Amino acid sequence: MSREMSKPGATSLFTIGFTQKSAERFFALLQSSGVRTVVDTRLNNTGQLAGFAKRDDLRYFLDSIAHVSYVHWLESAPSEELLSAYKKKRITWDQYENEYRSLIAARKIEESDIAKSLDSACLLCSEAKPHRCHRRILAEYLADKYPDRFSIKHLV
Repeated sequence: MSREMSKPGATSLFTIGFTQKSAERFFALLQSSGVRTVVDTRLNNTGQLAGFAKRDDLRYFLDSIAHVSYVHWLESAPSEELLSAYKKKRITWDQYENEYRSLIAARKIEESDIAKSLDSACLLCSEAKPHRCHRRILAEYLADKYPDRFSIKHLV
């Protein structure tokens, strides 16, 4: 279950998925929320199934339509092995969540330059809803590491 957290004085850390959204809805959500940077947390962001959210197209659309910058944060993405194990049902969602959390902890992503510059940023992946998505786990992990810094808001 996803937990949205609001903390007085904290910076909003948004999350969004692009599937089941029109481009119009997607960009309107980003613009109305005040997002300044979209942080792409996908392992694979260049496939044809990504539609308007294909890496280079997305970078162009974000700048041209919403005046938002784009960053691909590959180290925040799940590993190919972990993602494959979950998609092929070799592990449960609970196992995936635990293993992904361990992976980002081992990578110490909270110490990266990107993690230190997430003010008014939005974590992006493909899942329509945050409850079974690594972007939610990532946002919660960062909010736990920086308890007074982030309020999580899921854009759906």
